[in-house]
Amino acid sequence: MQPVSHAKTPGRRGRLQLLLLLAATIGPILLATAMYKWQFWVPESRNYHGELIGNGQSRAELGVAAAETRWQLLVTAPASCQRDCQQLVYLARQIQIGLGREAGRASHALASAEPLAPSLQSQLQTEYPQLARLALDRQQHDRLRHGDPAAQLWIIDPHGNLVLRYDATANGKQILNDLRLLLKLSNIG
Repeated sequence: MQPVSHAKTPGRRGRLQLLLLLAATIGPILLATAMYKWQFWVPESRNYHGELIGNGQSRAELGVAAAETRWQLLVTAPASCQRDCQQLVYLARQIQIGLGREAGRASHALASAEPLAPSLQSQLQTEYPQLARLALDRQQHDRLRHGDPAAQLWIIDPHGNLVLRYDATANGKQILNDLRLLLKLSNIG
């Protein structure tokens, strides 16, 4: 009689299945970690148009002490609110209106380091009654923006985190598309 060698085969097959199962579950995690750490196979394309602020900076680090529980389109004016600043304020309002039924999930605000001219103040109250006017700490802002005096438009999430930044040359349609995408992907605000 010959010895039966089939007894070892099911055990080997079970180990092989276990190893394949572990490789299928742990392999993608290890690959993604390596891709992140050593920056290979990272896609060059992106779905947004502004400058992504992905380092956890907050509205307070920008120099604005305000609490908002919705998404916010914030215009910062470290110098006086001139033409670029006024254009961004107008753009922020138009973007909020462009959200349609989602408009209640966002607000728009102006944070200025210097007092607004009386004529501009009355114009803002007349034309933009829902525009929140906030104080901007110039020193805080300069630390974050390295002294850049240009007006900026920021998209800020409901937790106060800076998400995207745009300058005065930004395209309103692109900003609206970015904000719509954020609102679609977000369960907050």
